[in-house]
Amino acid sequence: MVITIEAIYENGVLKPARPLPLKEQEQVQVTVRKPGSLADQTYGIIGWTGDADLFDRLLQESNTDRLEQP
Repeated sequence: MVITIEAIYENGVLKPARPLPLKEQEQVQVTVRKPGSLADQTYGIIGWTGDADLFDRLLQESNTDRLEQP
């Protein structure tokens, strides 16, 4: 069985965002993957041909500018 869930890493412990369908003391294998940035998720969809890191920085700057406007 494979389950993909969101979790938070806090104080050295992974905490699932929702209950898991597991029995107490059941042994599992865990693979941890950080979600990609918005640039990673959309890179290429809009026809961007530049560097993914530059695209990510531009998106971050755009979000910062939007938050600073009254």
